[in-house]
Amino acid sequence: MYERKSRLSSYKQQRLIEHFVAGTTARAAAEIVGVHRNTSISFYMRLRQLIAGKLPSYELCGEVEADESYFGGARKGKRGRGAAGKVAVFGLLKRGGKVYTAIIPNSKTETILPIIKQKVKPDSIVYTDTFQAYNALDVGDFHHMRINHSTLFADRQNHINGIENFWNQAKRHMRRFNGIKPDNFYWFLKECEWRFNAGNHKQLLSQLKHWVRDADKLS
Repeated sequence: MYERKSRLSSYKQQRLIEHFVAGTTARAAAEIVGVHRNTSISFYMRLRQLIAGKLPSYELCGEVEADESYFGGARKGKRGRGAAGKVAVFGLLKRGGKVYTAIIPNSKTETILPIIKQKVKPDSIVYTDTFQAYNALDVGDFHHMRINHSTLFADRQNHINGIENFWNQAKRHMRRFNGIKPDNFYWFLKECEWRFNAGNHKQLLSQLKHWVRDADKLS
């Protein structure tokens, strides 16, 4: 949860918020704004915690794409499902709408299915790849469509390109930080979710400034 502990002037806080939304790293923003890098890093982290606490809860319906991805870990060796040292994340994307992400301990059916049932309305069309963990959707409350990535990536409406686009955006954003501590990964993940869902930079900035003002009134 966001707490106002900084002795930064209101002006410098506003400048740091602007650089955060623009995607400037905390170290670069510290040089530009004229604050110590640890101050900037700490302020950025409090913004991420505020964002995670403010993300709305919502159900997805209609056409929904489901997929897992793996973040971090060593570059060498096995990748993807079963890769050691990586953080597993499950994602749901309503086509033309919002994305939802959750860190998961594994990609088994008993882990993934409850998330889908909680976040996706019955009778929705759920698109997945052919991973066996999704087999339970064939007899569930959803219309299940599969795409076999070993042969093709899309068959007209049958694809999961939307959620894969989100994974690419999130990983590209996180790579700029040269490694994220596991304890902090959740905050970075929710930042990426917010950036994807909340709109353009102007909308992101307006929303974040509003949240910060509200949090400051309560501190």
